[in-house]
Amino acid sequence: MDLSGKVAVVSGASMGIGEAIAKTFAGHGANVVLLSRDAGRAEAARGRIGHTERTLALSCDVRNREEIDRVLSLTLHHFDRVDVWVNNAGRGLRDSVAQVDMAACRDIFDTNFFGMVSAMQAVIPVMKQQGSGTIVNVSSVAGHLPLPFHAMYSATKFAMNALGKAARVELKSAGIHVMTVCPGYVRTDFGENSIRGRELKTVRPEAARGISAERVARATFRGYVKQKREVIVPWTMHVPVKIYQLFPGVVEWAMAKMAK
Repeated sequence: MDLSGKVAVVSGASMGIGEAIAKTFAGHGANVVLLSRDAGRAEAARGRIGHTERTLALSCDVRNREEIDRVLSLTLHHFDRVDVWVNNAGRGLRDSVAQVDMAACRDIFDTNFFGMVSAMQAVIPVMKQQGSGTIVNVSSVAGHLPLPFHAMYSATKFAMNALGKAARVELKSAGIHVMTVCPGYVRTDFGENSIRGRELKTVRPEAARGISAERVARATFRGYVKQKREVIVPWTMHVPVKIYQLFPGVVEWAMAKMAK
């Protein structure tokens, strides 16, 4: 699908899934704005992606609504419109519910959830005026399966899933499509950049190697083209999600056995 003339904005685009999504949209002809808290890293990602004549790298901390408004204004100044806004900025937090630091908990909610809400509230009026647009919220399978010792991160993703799907219904009549993307294990530096608390146990199976960020980006693009409600990638993650919905005790037993 040729996206010439379309404009996509991607937060958390300096590495991993965000960079891969930005590269995929740029590769299909879109003008792309890469956002990151670190302007230098965003510019480096822009260089790796190429297509510099129709890409832009800007610093943006999504915890700050003023910064979101600034990059939105700059995007409109450069490209006149916003067709796709990808909320991908996020952080992880590893700790138990009993010991998690509340400041760290509030920080990841500010980034993962409230940053997404602020960005949506900023861009929705623009898309309403255009009469079209797509908002992509990059969540996680952890938004379907509550992960022990990652409970706060998982809670932000459950909240993202609920808000995105409700907003999809609210905004459909305005011509705005909202899609939620839920990757499983992904081979990125996300885990290394997570906030680490006192209890660093995990329930990740040893055999889980994870998929590439590029695979997530391809699935995201296909979902955008097909106007899907939700994308779960890889497809095999549909199985544990469905099992948890039907037999939560079985999944909880397995998680308890894996926790280490």
